[in-house]
Amino acid sequence: MITYLRVFHRVSCCILVLSALALAGDATNVTLVINEKSALSRRLGAFYASWHGLSPKQVCRISTIEDETIPRAGYEQQISAPISDCLRRSGRTESTFYLVLTQGIPIRVRAEAKNDGASVDSELAALYLEMHGVKIRREGWIDNPFYRRRDQAFSHPGVPIYLVTRLAGYSFEDARKAVEHCRGARNIGRVVLDLKADNDEEGNSWLRNAAILLPEPRVVFEMTPAVVVAEKQVIGYASWGSNDSARKSRKSGMEWLPGAIATEFVSTNARTLKMPPFSWTLGDWKNPLTHFARSPQSMILDYVWEGVSGISGNVDEPYLSQTVRPDQLFPAYLSGRNLAESFYLALPSLSWQSLIIGDPLCKLE
Repeated sequence: MITYLRVFHRVSCCILVLSALALAGDATNVTLVINEKSALSRRLGAFYASWHGLSPKQVCRISTIEDETIPRAGYEQQISAPISDCLRRSGRTESTFYLVLTQGIPIRVRAEAKNDGASVDSELAALYLEMHGVKIRREGWIDNPFYRRRDQAFSHPGVPIYLVTRLAGYSFEDARKAVEHCRGARNIGRVVLDLKADNDEEGNSWLRNAAILLPEPRVVFEMTPAVVVAEKQVIGYASWGSNDSARKSRKSGMEWLPGAIATEFVSTNARTLKMPPFSWTLGDWKNPLTHFARSPQSMILDYVWEGVSGISGNVDEPYLSQTVRPDQLFPAYLSGRNLAESFYLALPSLSWQSLIIGDPLCKLE
């Protein structure tokens, strides 16, 4: 049974009203990164640069492998160092808030010791710190200085990181539509929050908190063993994905509004950006024959395929404590923050496993 949670209107209103501050940067604060060795990266980059009218100074062209996993030395030599050089040469180290990566750039830095692997995107979020002389440890994660800073305007040097998102889809058309759907996105529709029943893990508490913090008419709150499917007019979605044993299908069945965003508590849902066979569906860890890319778990690009504009996932096990928090994500997004700021406000750690898909400037009007 779906419950439309009742909360005090005055509480919701207070939560969703931010203090008078500049909520977001704009296209002038974007630096786009293109892998010259990838035709898809070049094509996505050309589209995005044209879409937002970026100047040549706002485009960093690197030359790296197209494989999804890159060794640490390769990451440093082919990705982080060229981007650092590009930002310095263009004089955009400080004015760049958003690094936009394109599909065709590796997604993962290979682990060479315990807990020293990470997503390329999350490593690059800490690049601003490294360019200012901070040495980032490679084992485990570092704290995200923007996490839960709800009333903090994002700018440098006040928030010393880059907000890194990626343009990606199972095809160029999927990735392009995710960006295009942001134009004309309106602050309407509902946020679907789907708990995993009979479970006391912390993720359920975050989903409950999100339901309390959002206005009552805008929440679909599922507390029973059932899985929410075929909900209409969805602007936000959070669930346990394939970690909910009641979820059997890859497809969410949602009707996504323009600008819709989503997140899941799933450890490997960004393990690859490659498209599975149409016949593949969610599997079982005990049966390798049901796996795709060495995992039976749900995949974030399935949501992009369906029509979301933005979603977060993980290239490898992040641990539940380091996943995106829906009780931070959706209040930020519905109150006027853009996609990048909303996800990073909700992300506890950097230099770790997260990968965020979408145009950072996507925003509800």
